[in-house]
Amino acid sequence: MNALAPYAAFFMRLAVGGVFLSRGIDRIQNGIPNLSLGSLLILLVIAIETVGAVCVLLGMWTRLWATAMAVFMAVTILANKLPHRANFELEALLLAGAVTLVALGDGPLSIG
Repeated sequence: MNALAPYAAFFMRLAVGGVFLSRGIDRIQNGIPNLSLGSLLILLVIAIETVGAVCVLLGMWTRLWATAMAVFMAVTILANKLPHRANFELEALLLAGAVTLVALGDGPLSIG
């Protein structure tokens, strides 16, 4: 076994958490919507992309947040990308990364 293998979860957490946090901050900068049914879904997405990303970066409740991220990316691909024949490479990579984190868990360099 490679000596760095136990740290694979740490590097995956950095990659997935960093991209989700960047996307979440972009959504917040676009403005938080007024309360309605549609805006509640946007607030849920913002929570997954910011709070979830910070928790994944720190290694807190990684499997829980990675599951939420994987479901979100699967829904994004199926509902938004495929019907419009749009590129979904980033979303597919984030889905794969989130599923990998569900399998690996926190890893050794985490506070959770």
